Amino acid sequence: MKLKRKHLAAEAFLSLGSNIEDRLAHLKEALELLEKDQEILLEKISSVYETAPVGYINQHPFLNVVVKITTSLKPFALLEHLQEIERAGGREREIRWGPRTIDLDILLYNNENINLEHLQIPHPRMFERGFVLIPFYEIEPGYQFSDGKSIVQYIEELTNKEGVQKWKSSFGEDE
Repeated sequence: MKLKRKHLAAEAFLSLGSNIEDRLAHLKEALELLEKDQEILLEKISSVYETAPVGYINQHPFLNVVVKITTSLKPFALLEHLQEIERAGGREREIRWGPRTIDLDILLYNNENINLEHLQIPHPRMFERGFVLIPFYEIEPGYQFSDGKSIVQYIEELTNKEGVQKWKSSFGEDE
């Protein structure tokens, strides 16, 4: 493992998803780009989950993962970096919640609450999405959110968790 800078102080959780072409390859490429950044350390990566599309449903199923990172990037710089990775991966924003080669979202950044037009933390829909909460639970089963609720409580409240299936336990497995 390469040496990282010692000032990686912020903890963040990211969601990654893909449903175009070689979905797993897009996820791997995005994770490799995150890992190459000296200001980001990948701490934990969930299994890969296959999920039905949400919102715009006339599209292929997604592959999703959740990762825990430590970073020295501030929230806006992290968002910009994630958008650069999306552009490098061929992401086009044509249809809201539509098909995409790669999608990266900031779920949480420390215990911060940010509510601006282009950045909302916690992610505004994370508590409604099984494809976020189930892989999140896998890497942080005892997580307690700043509102006092646990990850388990949020999962118990989900109404659409049946559409989230473990697809691959790690990136080393054969398809």
